[in-house]
Amino acid sequence: MAPLLTLEAAEGLARDCRAAGRRLVLANGCFDLLHVGHVRYLEEARRLGDVLIVGLNSDASVRRLKGAGRPLVPAAERAELLGALRAVDAVVLFDDDTAEALIARLRPDVHAKGTDYTVDSVPERAAVRAAGGRVAIAGDPKAHATRDLIDAILTRFGRAG
Repeated sequence: MAPLLTLEAAEGLARDCRAAGRRLVLANGCFDLLHVGHVRYLEEARRLGDVLIVGLNSDASVRRLKGAGRPLVPAAERAELLGALRAVDAVVLFDDDTAEALIARLRPDVHAKGTDYTVDSVPERAAVRAAGGRVAIAGDPKAHATRDLIDAILTRFGRAG
């Protein structure tokens, strides 16, 4: 099980990676309802380097980004689920709406985003370049979106999304 790290511990892990010449990959997201698209994204992200840290939006951040009814699963449980995936080496919570400050502090070699992005649409791309890294798009190109799952569930039970 990958640990849930404090930001300071994640910074230490990032420093250790650099000192050992290991490539650090940072992936981030809300992971509000974990599904196969997330698993495939994180597995491919892990293959881009030696160590994968997952930045996880806090509950407050998810509410700001997704609305008052979210997250569906609290941060501690989302972190535990992510930490159980073999591709994930560590999880760190962050409270901002984007991972820009996290990138500035961890300075990953690669910042991986899912296939719902292009390199040019990643909000953190300038922060990644400023930190000396590169952006990569990772994951299954099939559409697996949490919002689609929620809409399908609501439709099945006769409610509008």
